Amino acid sequence: MTPATATAYSGQETRHMGWLSKSEAWLDSKGKGAWIAAMVLGFVFFWPVGLALLAYMIWSKRMFSKSCRRSGRSYEMRRSGYAAMKTSGNSAFDAYKSETLRRLEDEQEQFENFLERLREAKDKTEFDQFMDERARKAREETREDEDA
Repeated sequence: MTPATATAYSGQETRHMGWLSKSEAWLDSKGKGAWIAAMVLGFVFFWPVGLALLAYMIWSKRMFSKSCRRSGRSYEMRRSGYAAMKTSGNSAFDAYKSETLRRLEDEQEQFENFLERLREAKDKTEFDQFMDERARKAREETREDEDA
């Protein structure tokens, strides 16, 4: 595998990577299914290899994650939210993006306020219902005491 091919698979520089690192990057680019297939083939051809892959997948949490580890700076930028603040170099698009983000933040705040009012109304309704039931029970007990 050439460094250019490995870079296309992993999205990172591979000149200084060994063949194990390149293989790991290639399997990561293919997803969890490739890791499982490699493990099964390892068990079929030489069981210690399959066992080693299984142990590595569990140790590195590849077995239980939604997808394989993503590497590279672009993933970290997306994960941290930095990509939303980064300029694209096109001033018209950046203005549109900032206006859209501001509008979405306003809509989110309005929706959260709406949900808060809805919760308060529900709580008030439930409390009023509780107080009505309590008053009704008190009236019934008073009538029973008067009848007795």
